[in-house]
Amino acid sequence: MVKHSVEHRERGGQQRLDAYLNELATALGHADREDPFRSYCLGLLLDGDRKSVEPMAARLDPEHVQAKHQSLHHFVAQAAWSDTALLEAVHRHVVPALERHGPITAWIVDDTGIPKKGRHSVGVARQYCGQLGKQDNCQVAVTLSLANDHASLPVAWRLYLPEAWAGDAERRVKAGVPPDITFQTKPRIALEQIRAACAAGLPRGLVLTDAGYGNDTDFRTGLTALGLIYAVGIQSSTTVWAPGTRPLPPKPWSGKGRRPTRLRRDDDHKPVPVKDLALSLPASQWRSVTWREGTNTPRRSRFASVRVPVAHRDNERAELRAEEWLLIEWPDGEAEPTKYWLSTLPADTPLPDLVAAAKGRWRIERDYEELKQEIGLGHYEGRGWRGFHHHATLCIAAYGFLIAERCLFPPRQRPDRRYGQVPALPATFRPRGAGAAGTP
Repeated sequence: MVKHSVEHRERGGQQRLDAYLNELATALGHADREDPFRSYCLGLLLDGDRKSVEPMAARLDPEHVQAKHQSLHHFVAQAAWSDTALLEAVHRHVVPALERHGPITAWIVDDTGIPKKGRHSVGVARQYCGQLGKQDNCQVAVTLSLANDHASLPVAWRLYLPEAWAGDAERRVKAGVPPDITFQTKPRIALEQIRAACAAGLPRGLVLTDAGYGNDTDFRTGLTALGLIYAVGIQSSTTVWAPGTRPLPPKPWSGKGRRPTRLRRDDDHKPVPVKDLALSLPASQWRSVTWREGTNTPRRSRFASVRVPVAHRDNERAELRAEEWLLIEWPDGEAEPTKYWLSTLPADTPLPDLVAAAKGRWRIERDYEELKQEIGLGHYEGRGWRGFHHHATLCIAAYGFLIAERCLFPPRQRPDRRYGQVPALPATFRPRGAGAAGTP
């Protein structure tokens, strides 16, 4: 009976995968793209150490590796299908499945680094790579994910093109960078992704980012203009008006010329860095808060919160910015506070709720680990702009199916992520870049 139940569930999973891929294939524009699309997604879902084109071709069709390789490579690197259209099809299928486990609660902005050698892969440069935890040669993509307590789904993926690349006409042409792609900071890319998500009518959530995005005043202002609430990391040097302090009003008008409109500062009326404000808070304002269960022990630390207006360049403004929450973390045993956030959550939000919201980014760390390690997000070996984005879109499509499947079952009954039979590799097959047979 148990064996029959498992076999029945596996057949059901295969049928759901077929239906899912058929649904997504309508976004590709041409019927002749459907077969390589199905093969590519299946290759990403099958077991295998590498999910670049050549190893997938060998696993999918070991007797005709060259032909399968050519088909997959053309589809991912050259075919002019729309990443946006395919991702929209993924959203339509997967987001309702996610919402069966509760509403979308967060829009999480992040960037993910993919280590690379050389200088010719599109966007590669020496920059911070989170996967390595240091500066190194890598590509970096800016991402937007929708999340609830059950799972998260990437809904936007865009390569960050460093200034050296954006201004290098020769490398741009070789990598196929579209002419309309110019240099943009990561916060600006993220804000464009968020605007597109709003325009697409995706269910809204609290915007969460680290200080690489949250420290950008224009980014935060853009979120507020879109009607979005945020809880974003900031640097300790960010300046605010401490409680009880405010800038001076504009100078009195002399009756001649333009009436003064700008706020003023002097030695007695000046903002302070959030670190200085944190260090000045009385001990009674700090509370120990547990925000979620960890793997072994509850996640717990010490926090304080204060309502403040941000002061960034407000001496060039006519009005003080609205107050928002400044949340500060100062773990026991540390010499000074370690993390800071700004949040536009309501003024009556309790401290534990502020902490839980600000700490919500941990969900995508887990999910991106699976995207990279199991689905092969970082395995693409091509150098071009189109292939880089196509491969990521296809990885998100494959991952979206896994999310939808998991939404159907309780945790203990979740199906195996593998679908289809894995053909044995030919004895003579060696992945590109591998050593000779027998080489350690």
